[in-house]
Amino acid sequence: MTPAPGAGSEGTKKKRRRKRPANRSPQSQDLASSTNPGSQTPKPAPKSSKAKAPYAKRVDEVSAGGLVVDTTGKLGLLIGRRDQKDASGKRILWSLPKGHIEEGESPEQAALREVQEETGIESVIEKSLGVIDFWFMAGGKRIHKTVHHYLFRESGGLLAPQETEVDEVAWFPLAEIVERLAYPDEKKLIARTNASQELSAI
Repeated sequence: MTPAPGAGSEGTKKKRRRKRPANRSPQSQDLASSTNPGSQTPKPAPKSSKAKAPYAKRVDEVSAGGLVVDTTGKLGLLIGRRDQKDASGKRILWSLPKGHIEEGESPEQAALREVQEETGIESVIEKSLGVIDFWFMAGGKRIHKTVHHYLFRESGGLLAPQETEVDEVAWFPLAEIVERLAYPDEKKLIARTNASQELSAI
C-alpha cells in the first residue's frame, strides 16, 4: 500500500517530538547542568569566616599641668569632671589640672596657661614632678598621651571652673590629695613627690 503523501514526514516529526519532553522546564535544565561533572558553571568562592579588624590609627598627644598649692602651703588644687559612666550623674572624678601644649609653647608655658584656664588660679612653677605617659582609645584611634607635671605655688586669681571643660574646682588638704585623685598614674606621681613635706619647706 502506497502511503499517502506526507505521511512519512509527519511520522518523522512525531518521533522527533517524543525525543523532546514537553514538561522539561529551564529549572530542570539548570539542575541537570549543576549535577553534571563537566558543567562549566563556576562555583562561588567560599567566604572567609574571619573579618579583618579595622586598623586603629596612632595619635600622639602632649599635655602639661600639675599640682597647685595655695599660699599657706597646706591645700592642693584639683579639678573635677562628672563620671560619664555614673547613671546618677553625681559622681565626680578628681584630677590634676592639665591641657594640650599648643604650637610654639614650652611645657612650662602650657602648664601655667592650662592651670589658669581650668581653675582661674594664677601660679608660678616651683619644680618639675616628672613625666607620665599612657595609652587609651578614643574615636577609633589609639592615643599615646604624654603629660609633663609640675608643682605650682598659687600667686593670684579667683577660683572658678572653666566653662564646658571643668565641672568643679576645689582646694583639698595636701594629705588627702592622693586619696581624692581618680587616676592611678596621678596617684603614684603625687605619692612619690611627698608634696606636703616639700612645699612646707618652700
